[in-house]
Amino acid sequence: MMKLLWRFLSLLATFSVIFALSGAAQPQFTIGSGNAQQAPAIAEEGAGPLDTSQPKGVTPDQIIQKFAAKEVEFKQARDHYTWTQDVKVQELDGDTAAGEFREVTDIVYDDRGKRVEDVKFAPQPSLQRVSMTKEDLDDIRNKFPFSLTSEELPKYQILYVGQQKVDELQTYVFDVAPKTIEKGQRYFQGRIWVDNTDLQIVKTYGKSVPDLGVDPTKKKKHPDQENLFPKFVTYREQIDGKYWFPTYTKADDVLHFSSGDVHIKIVVKYSNYKRFGSDVKILYGGTDITKDTSQPDQPKPVTTPK
Repeated sequence: MMKLLWRFLSLLATFSVIFALSGAAQPQFTIGSGNAQQAPAIAEEGAGPLDTSQPKGVTPDQIIQKFAAKEVEFKQARDHYTWTQDVKVQELDGDTAAGEFREVTDIVYDDRGKRVEDVKFAPQPSLQRVSMTKEDLDDIRNKFPFSLTSEELPKYQILYVGQQKVDELQTYVFDVAPKTIEKGQRYFQGRIWVDNTDLQIVKTYGKSVPDLGVDPTKKKKHPDQENLFPKFVTYREQIDGKYWFPTYTKADDVLHFSSGDVHIKIVVKYSNYKRFGSDVKILYGGTDITKDTSQPDQPKPVTTPK
């Protein structure tokens, strides 16, 4: 996800934006082991002990099929909402931020009803040793709010891990990994928590794969091409009493580059969800041509450590 500064400077001349993060300093957990290993501490925030017993009255495969169908509804519903996305990426030197990428964007619609990103705040990045890549920006849009739909199921190996309480929610826990890695495709690998009542994903922990610029057969890195990605955790909250939408993503990871380690922290907040067709912002020539005549829906809080 991040590349070294000299690479960044050379790409600035061609207006390229590059960012590369790596594997984690936190403990690893094995996907596909089938032994319900405990995930790292960042994935266990707000979580109780893991119960490895089988679910009652339903099979793991039935749960998978049901939540995947719910995820289809989730993606369709979110396409009819607007929201504000606040991204902060920091390069840390000890506990001090040595550099930062910041962007606040309204996800809205233009006068033709087409979804657009209206950037409200984007100061000049001050990252020192790393920079943003198009893969990082794509992760922020698509992998951090990961959704595992019925259409995506054939691409993944999904193993039931057990049941776990996350704050006030009872959840089913699954480990997820891509069956194969197709050239040019990116995937999620990690752990998901599924609410046992609504059968929607309420929490994810993992990373985007594959890392780029690394030969997986020889574990050899190519310094001028390294583009590595962090582990992250995403929490969802219930919006309008039925849809579990992402509201908070956090990554706090050490990126192991050939030239040295870089400590990166990422926080993404998704807020102000509003249904399209009620109180939404329509842009015409960069100007908001609608009026805010209603109050925004209030989310039902779950677990979103700040």
